[in-house]
Amino acid sequence: MAELLAAASPRGRGVLTATVLGSGMAMLDGTVVNVALRRIGTTLGASVAELQWVVNAYMLSLASLILVGGALGDRFGRRRVYMVGVTWFAAASVLCGLARTPEQLIAARLVQGVGAALLTPGSLALIQASFRPQDRAAMIGRWAGLGGVAAAVGPVLGGWIVDNASWRWIFWINVPVAVVVLVLCRRCVPESCDEQVDRGFDVPGAVLGAVGLGALTYALIEAQEVAAGYVVTAAAVGTASLCLFVLRERRAPHPLVPLHLFRSRVFSIANAMTLLVYGALAAMLFFLVLQLQVSAGYTPLQAGFATVPLTVVMLLLSSRSGALAGRIGPRLQLSAGPVICAAGALLLRDVGAGTSYLTGVLPGLLVFSLGLVALVAPLTASVLATAPDRLAGTASGINNAVARTGSLLSVAALPAAVGITGADYRSAEAFTAGYTEALLVCALLLAAGGVVSLVGLRGVPRPAPRVPAPAPSR
Repeated sequence: MAELLAAASPRGRGVLTATVLGSGMAMLDGTVVNVALRRIGTTLGASVAELQWVVNAYMLSLASLILVGGALGDRFGRRRVYMVGVTWFAAASVLCGLARTPEQLIAARLVQGVGAALLTPGSLALIQASFRPQDRAAMIGRWAGLGGVAAAVGPVLGGWIVDNASWRWIFWINVPVAVVVLVLCRRCVPESCDEQVDRGFDVPGAVLGAVGLGALTYALIEAQEVAAGYVVTAAAVGTASLCLFVLRERRAPHPLVPLHLFRSRVFSIANAMTLLVYGALAAMLFFLVLQLQVSAGYTPLQAGFATVPLTVVMLLLSSRSGALAGRIGPRLQLSAGPVICAAGALLLRDVGAGTSYLTGVLPGLLVFSLGLVALVAPLTASVLATAPDRLAGTASGINNAVARTGSLLSVAALPAAVGITGADYRSAEAFTAGYTEALLVCALLLAAGGVVSLVGLRGVPRPAPRVPAPAPSR
């Protein structure tokens, strides 16, 4: 086994940089596209449903295959699979930028999501496997903070690119970033894998999971666009496939999802909260960035800059949040964080024509940011702390799959649920009515996440106080 690294060592800093840049690149394309959606829609002549697919095609392959990515890393080498994912992602980004029709862009986004599924779980698993145990909590906090910054920077960067160049460059910019990541991986990142793992692989489970999520997503997005028979059939196929997936994982000799991990109450509750919170987060960002452009009259760049408080607050406070959770346990932050986010979402419901940024947008974003800081680092640390080190990639993959599934389903379901269809993203009046209802739903999902943590983590013991090591005798 490779020697574990110290956080302050040059190689340690290289590992952190490589994992943050790689996972940040994948997160960036989960947020940066939101700013460009209106321009993409008008350029390619896309409908609301097609714009949903531009977002969700990426999320679909990512959510469906992220478990595969984590398992492949544990089996065949986390660094190796991570580098393959980075290379795949960069190549697919080129295809996205070359798309000339909505269908071509959707197909390229599906391919891009496969690369993201290979690299995303590997990022956190490399942190867990590369650093000394005493440095892991701090490095996870830094990873979470810098990763959150990458996600928040997406709208700003995307807005600047769309305003000053072409929306196609939001994809092409991934190529030089990928090159830097690959160089750092070769020089700094030690290889690691699960030395106890059996080399078998659960192909039927992977297929059932992908079919289940794909069919449900189709049913939700196309509910207003195709005949009811197709929607009902897709929903039935999706539900049946996911049920069969669970049964398969219970009996498979080499499951993608080792169900014994869910015997840990903390692991189960953290993932249930993840589904609710990340679903609400994805939907809120989807609607807010469009609302700022459609109804408030912002340019893509202005809409991107409007979310800068998310970047600043995450950068300043995430590592401290992780350290606090390490001292007091996760329950308080995982319960209060989503409720604070819900309050921020409610404050943002009034954004519309004539809204002042300082009084109508900024307060809600600041409140939302504080809630996000409170929950992200302890959530990640809680998931990993309940799994053995040898299953770090699998545990990370499960939590990421849950997060992406929440995002996928919320963005698929909410637009039609609040009455936004066709070309409504070009009408301020039609879009604002749906936006207000959507933000209320997001607030309810967030509050529910806080309640799940408050009730589910009751009685979980706090971390034992650290006893200082005795001073060496002289």
